[in-house]
Amino acid sequence: MTTIGIIGAGHIGSQVARAAVANGYEVVIANSRGPETLADLIEELGPNATAATAEGTAKAADVAVVTVPFKAYESVPVEPLAGKIVIDTNNYYWERDGHVPVLDEGRATVSGLLQAHLPASRVAKGFNHITAADITTTGTPAGTPGRRALATSSDFDEAAQFVTDLYDQIGFDTVNVGPLSESWRVERDQPAYVTVQTRDELVANLAKAERAEAA
Repeated sequence: MTTIGIIGAGHIGSQVARAAVANGYEVVIANSRGPETLADLIEELGPNATAATAEGTAKAADVAVVTVPFKAYESVPVEPLAGKIVIDTNNYYWERDGHVPVLDEGRATVSGLLQAHLPASRVAKGFNHITAADITTTGTPAGTPGRRALATSSDFDEAAQFVTDLYDQIGFDTVNVGPLSESWRVERDQPAYVTVQTRDELVANLAKAERAEAA
């Protein structure tokens, strides 16, 4: 059984945990306050879920999900995630995270910065442009007319494929945006961000995206 390690137990992390357990994965989850504070969530998730520290979660994971505030991404353990697929749900909110010039000026992407922090991992964008509640409530079986689509992006085909398969299991079609250098198209304030859309609509919204330019 594949173990998904979730670093960050906020709204998105908790919902990804629920979806993963419901689809047959083991889950190990961490937050910044300590495993003991996750007792209620673990009880809800059942016997296939455990809590750990961020380091312990990274070590236990076959695949990891990083879902901490962007400003904390450099606290993500590096060595225990080497060689592993890491799904990045992060979004940049300068009001919370402080201004990051390379993002403000369109010279980097959120997930690209995480990939630089985790040079031996295979980072893929995922779950960043859907509200938390929708993760477990808006999925439908493959082939359903009007099925909702979500985007992924990675420099590694196998990482993008894992996200594609996970999305499908949870109930979503996928559009692969391409390398992380293109992942800005699904970031905050772009047409595809937090929008209920089909595959064709998502493709169209990605094409409408306009990137900030360096001054």
